[in-house]
Amino acid sequence: MTKKKNKKVVRYRRPLNINVGMIIFAIIFLYLVFSVSTYLRREKIQFYEVVEGGIVNNKVYTGLILREEQVKTADRTGYIHYYLREGKRASVGSRIYSLDETGSLDSLLKENAQASGSSLSQENLSDLKKQLSSFVLSFDSVNFSSIYDTRMSLETSVMEYSSFSALDQLDKLAKESGAVFEQVKSDVSGVVSYGIDSYETLTPADVRAESFDRSNYNKTTKKSGDLIDSGTPAYKIITSGSWSILFPLTEEDKLLFADRTALRVNFKDQSMSTVGAYSTITGADGAAYGRLDFTKYMEQFISDRFVSFEIQMEQAEGLKIPVSSVTDKSFYLIPADYMTQGGDSTDTGFNKEVYNENGTPVVFVPTTIYYSDDEYCYVDMDEEGGLKAGDYVVKPESDERFQIGRTASLKGVYNINKGYTIFKQIDVLDSNSEFYTVRKNMSYGLSVYDHIVLDASMVEEGQLLYQ
Repeated sequence: MTKKKNKKVVRYRRPLNINVGMIIFAIIFLYLVFSVSTYLRREKIQFYEVVEGGIVNNKVYTGLILREEQVKTADRTGYIHYYLREGKRASVGSRIYSLDETGSLDSLLKENAQASGSSLSQENLSDLKKQLSSFVLSFDSVNFSSIYDTRMSLETSVMEYSSFSALDQLDKLAKESGAVFEQVKSDVSGVVSYGIDSYETLTPADVRAESFDRSNYNKTTKKSGDLIDSGTPAYKIITSGSWSILFPLTEEDKLLFADRTALRVNFKDQSMSTVGAYSTITGADGAAYGRLDFTKYMEQFISDRFVSFEIQMEQAEGLKIPVSSVTDKSFYLIPADYMTQGGDSTDTGFNKEVYNENGTPVVFVPTTIYYSDDEYCYVDMDEEGGLKAGDYVVKPESDERFQIGRTASLKGVYNINKGYTIFKQIDVLDSNSEFYTVRKNMSYGLSVYDHIVLDASMVEEGQLLYQ
């Protein structure tokens, strides 16, 4: 018997052939991976395009309205019925309200209204709609209590509108029915209001911080048909068209309005703007308060004790840039009369003393001037080949010398029009929390449509940017 031969199969391994092309490809691949990952991890430097414009720095306040108000009380108990609407003007002798001690007049008016089928006119409905729309547009959830004031005002208006047509025939109805009631007439002329809030006798000298606390504010409004007790307020009459708004002042406000005698005020809720005479007063608590005096539009605010308003400030015109773009940079200060031009060139710079074996010749050093005034030039401290602390410069056509060393800082931004950062000095005219308005047409300054770094803290002077 013959033995079978063992057949062992050995797999052939092909040699790894690494050629130059594969090495170059691998290197390129790794470089691309590194570049992409570096780019993705790198914080992006954003730019801002300089635009022309200004900053609106209008101030918003809530003020307290004071007027010349006289509160009139009822001389007996009874059911009250008003002849005039809120905010209407009464002359001396005008009928303001009637007072019915028995209540028969109220029943008579209701019966007459039902019999005549009286309803609100289109004019009345339009006025109610206007009141409601105005409230919706100006509603602030922080002052939720204003809802109750508005509801009371609307209810009063509806009651007055529905009863005034019957009140016009009051004398005839009373004569036919034999009803007895008292008619109260105005003893002074003025504008009538029915909201009583205990602020009627408040004077500017009485104002204190607590006067502006609306959480404790309470106003009562009488309406036709209410039972009123003797000696309680029935209505009030404003005897002058002059009125005032008082508002708290911060230290910043005091400085801002220090030289002002008049301010333009915007009442956004009423879509109205007017100018008020401005002054400051000291309240009963010793604090400073602003006072705005007006001679017009008192009737528009007859139902209000507190009002929100905006003081319109003058807008500085210039170039508008973000606050984040601004940084500070230090410079050498060199007297402006030391600046000169070198040789046949138009470059500006300074004549620097250079010491060697042959004496102390003067060498012209071209220098970038970032800003200059009547006294000094602001020279870059880090300019390559430039001037250094301790160097002496010589005044042109003179033997006077000045040693460099004094420094000062300037506010500025980094301009990137050329693909790298260049510091440009700015002169701030106005500011808020987000933007500066800076002077335009400055020497060594910015121009409209310049590109600047949005966040100055991310770059340095002369840094090359890859946009």
